[in-house]
Amino acid sequence: MTRVLAIDLGGTNLRAAVQSGNVSALERPSREPAPASLDAFVARIAALCAEAGAVKALGLAVPGLVEGSVCRWIPNLPWLDGVDIAALFPQLRVAVGNDAQIALLAEAVEGSAKGMSDAILLAIGTGIGSAVLANHRIVAGTHGGACSFGWACADIKDHGEERSGWLERVASGRALDALAGQVGLASGRQLIAAAQAGELAAQTLLELPARRLGTALAGAVALLDP
Repeated sequence: MTRVLAIDLGGTNLRAAVQSGNVSALERPSREPAPASLDAFVARIAALCAEAGAVKALGLAVPGLVEGSVCRWIPNLPWLDGVDIAALFPQLRVAVGNDAQIALLAEAVEGSAKGMSDAILLAIGTGIGSAVLANHRIVAGTHGGACSFGWACADIKDHGEERSGWLERVASGRALDALAGQVGLASGRQLIAAAQAGELAAQTLLELPARRLGTALAGAVALLDP
C-alpha cells in the first residue's frame, strides 16, 4: 500500500498525517502553524516526508481554487497563487483539492454524511470554507468554486473585498477573534466558550454574527434541500 503524506493547509494551521490504507488509523498526526512563505512550505513538506519515511504520494487540501495540481487562487495564502504543487515535488505523486470539498467527501465516505445523498458542510476557521454534496457528488462548478458560502452576501451596502467574502468578514474565526477583544478575551474560541457558559456579554456579541450565519445558511438550504 502506498504511503501518503496527507496535508490540510489552512490560513492559520497546517495539519499532517501519514495514511497507509486505513483511514481510521492515521500515522504521525500533527498540527503546527501554517508556513509563512512558499520556501517555508516546500522545506516543511520535505521535512515531513523525511520524517515519515518511504512516502510516495502527497495529498494536499488548500483553502481556495484548484485546477489539477495548480493552486489558482488561495485567498488566505497568496504565496500559493499560481503554484503547481506537482512541479514542486516531482518525486511524489500529487493530488490537490479544495479543503472543504475534500472534508465533505471524507464525511460522505466515513463520517457524519455517510449514506447521505445530499449534504452541506460549513467549516468556520480563518475564513469560511463550504461544500455541497448533491446526488452523491461534490458540486464543484466550472472553476472549482461552487457553493462558496463564505462569499454569500446578505448586505447590499457591502462593497466587497478582494480576498475575503462577506460572510467571512462577519462570522469567520477572524471576525470572532476581533469581537472577543471587546470583552477582554483572547480569541473567538474563548468567546464561544464564554457564551456557552451563559455569560451575557459574550452571548450579546455573538448574536449578530450568528444571525448573519443563519441567514446565509437558510438561503443555502432553500436552494439545495440537503
